[in-house]
Amino acid sequence: MKKLLTVCIVLGALALLASPVFAQTWRVDDNGNITLDGQIFQVRGGSWFGLEGRHEPSDDQTNPSGAPMEMYMGNVFWASSSRTYEQDASEFASMGFNAVRLPIVHQTLDANEAQGRDPYLKNTESVRIENSRLAMETVIQVLDDVGIYVLLDIHSCSNYIGWRAGRFDARPPYADADRDQYDYTREDCSCASSNNPSSVDFIQAYNVNIWLDDLRELAGIGDSLGVDNIMGIDIFNEPWDFTWAEWSGYIDQAYQAINAVNSDILIFAQGISATAGNQDGTPDSITDTPNGDPDLNPNWGENLFEAGDNPPSMPKERLVYSPHTYGPSVFVQRMFMDPSQSNCVGLEGDATGDEQCNIIINPELLEQGWEEHFGYLKDLGYAICIGEWGGNPDWPDKAELRMQDRYAYLTDRTVDWQWQQAFAAYMVKRGILDSFYWSINPESGDTGGIYLHAYDPVSNTAGWGTWQGTDSRKLQLLDTIWGETPITTTPTPTPTPTGTGTGGDANGDGETNIVDALLIAQYYVTGSGSLNLSVSDVNCDGNVDIVDAMLIAQLYVGVISSFPC
Repeated sequence: MKKLLTVCIVLGALALLASPVFAQTWRVDDNGNITLDGQIFQVRGGSWFGLEGRHEPSDDQTNPSGAPMEMYMGNVFWASSSRTYEQDASEFASMGFNAVRLPIVHQTLDANEAQGRDPYLKNTESVRIENSRLAMETVIQVLDDVGIYVLLDIHSCSNYIGWRAGRFDARPPYADADRDQYDYTREDCSCASSNNPSSVDFIQAYNVNIWLDDLRELAGIGDSLGVDNIMGIDIFNEPWDFTWAEWSGYIDQAYQAINAVNSDILIFAQGISATAGNQDGTPDSITDTPNGDPDLNPNWGENLFEAGDNPPSMPKERLVYSPHTYGPSVFVQRMFMDPSQSNCVGLEGDATGDEQCNIIINPELLEQGWEEHFGYLKDLGYAICIGEWGGNPDWPDKAELRMQDRYAYLTDRTVDWQWQQAFAAYMVKRGILDSFYWSINPESGDTGGIYLHAYDPVSNTAGWGTWQGTDSRKLQLLDTIWGETPITTTPTPTPTPTGTGTGGDANGDGETNIVDALLIAQYYVTGSGSLNLSVSDVNCDGNVDIVDAMLIAQLYVGVISSFPC
């Protein structure tokens, strides 16, 4: 009876060791692979957005130029459907997604923020969630129910500023200030408490201290909700207005804040851009940042050129570099210009359309840029997970009207699709197989989504927010990456087998008993320990894990008389 009681206690301890509190540990191995509980995990991700805020038209009857925070989920009140959050998540999983990047902002976390509540919410009343904070928590739990992991993403300094913010205290002028035929500028809004231009009359002050508090709060969200599907935090979206020295220092501060609350999740850090200091209140004194060949201009968030020689000081095993890169549907870069058009050399953005420049996708040229911006880090053993990539395969068709008008002269409507195919091929070639596609839902005006959209800027402007089937082209493209297995240059180190013995005799003392079970449990939890691996896999499934420990304990107490193999 005493022996049975002892083993029952040990079995209880083993069950505790196997619980999610101990088991769900995210790390980066020596080869730059993201791992979950010591096993390589390929991130097959997509972004599902809405909670970071959208920009309502200036003529909206209820909320003109507002910034409501609500998940897009394919069921709006003016075109209600049967879609639910549970259905959405289940479909994501069935398509092969195992991770979702969830963009939020500081205001999302405030359950009383007016822009996250009625009367500004547009999902059908039956699926409408009371406030943005509750919506975030609900989505995390729904994704947990279907086995999808979550990357929490601080997407901006403000739900009003949105994608424009390149720093915590972003202030005008913004990149879209001079766009023509455009209703969505935010020159009256700022995240800076001071040194704002005269155009600003609405301030949502943000700073490093508030940001660090947000990171701490997000780091604890898994425990507060009782879920184990939080894989990491994308600490700030496209910090393009910082120098690398500034941003690298902030990465270290983010690690300290997050690690103090949760030591099991990863820190995702994007790159910078080719300039800094655009939004610091001195827009006439802009700093150029090193990025390699100036003709291979990085996207916002893509530039990790300096990271190899000047990395953050935080542990490498917790850091994931997460660059963003896009083709012409998001921004027409200078490296897309036809070299035969001398008037177009060096042009980018709207100027390329004004000059009627041809767009040429040259994979060999593009690879040079990707390699010097972030690809080289793969050889240094860093984890690389592309934080955003994607696009509109039919561009400029289906794009916003200003883009359709500007590029109406183009005869080739496949250039963005060519870019996506070239980038997918580079990812496979380089063994960079972790990514989050932008986006799953289709409401992104420049990229569309995995789901197709009833909305059309020419023929169906009322179709906004309604989902149709999926884009098979995009899913097939993702399959070319998801079908690959992570590439490593050297095997992951494992404990050296020691001693000899019978099946289950992990410590090689000639007996199989409860001590062996505890040693294997310790190895499973910590990834270390001196044991005989060759005889520890007692169920012959190719792994030495908690199941083997439980079987040895059961054999010891007499519950079973032999191992399965």
